[in-house]
Amino acid sequence: MNIAINQPLTISETVISDEANLVQQALLQRGLETPLVDNDLTNEEKYQRIKASFTDIVATLGLDLTDDSLAETPHRIAKMFVGEIFSGLDYSQFPKITVIDNKMSVDEMVRVKDISFTSTCEHHFVTIDGMATVAYIPKDKIIGLSKINRIVRFFAQRPQVQERLTQQILVALQALLNTDDVAVSMDARHYCVKARGVMDASSSTQTTALGGCFKSNDKTRSEFLAK
Repeated sequence: MNIAINQPLTISETVISDEANLVQQALLQRGLETPLVDNDLTNEEKYQRIKASFTDIVATLGLDLTDDSLAETPHRIAKMFVGEIFSGLDYSQFPKITVIDNKMSVDEMVRVKDISFTSTCEHHFVTIDGMATVAYIPKDKIIGLSKINRIVRFFAQRPQVQERLTQQILVALQALLNTDDVAVSMDARHYCVKARGVMDASSSTQTTALGGCFKSNDKTRSEFLAK
């Protein structure tokens, strides 16, 4: 069912959790937070401004906004930007995190492979997609496995550069688990390379962020990086 052109955006704006605050402060201290300014706009206000701006862009390109295929395009883009692909800019959307005491005394690597993610290049606002691998060595705490995937997705839902995205996931998990022993690797294709400019459809970009024993211990690092 098509949504009416003037139907307002509905996104819940809730209180930022303690975990989200902890992660945000850790990123700010490390200089790894996405460059942001507080413009005091609600999600609805952001939606309305983006919708108006994209109406101008589409019209400037010479497209006919009275055509039924194009009429809702500014609405779709504004809704997508605020409520979907850039929702990671809003810390009230940070995933609810389940961290439990390490009662089993687990002290070996926990690794989650092949986490699919989709992000957006902040230089050209086109797609980045790829796979992430995340690992940590438990100390006092263990995190629910699905929460690792959700953290990857949260930081991917921003205008990004892959290097910063990789580091943000690392620091977020270090803060939540209270350990430096975290590692992240990402392999992604950038559509700013694939679909424009050099137009290379086959290359990919790999980035790695290592903390604690993943950086200092050759054996642990090699185990993490092994396929």
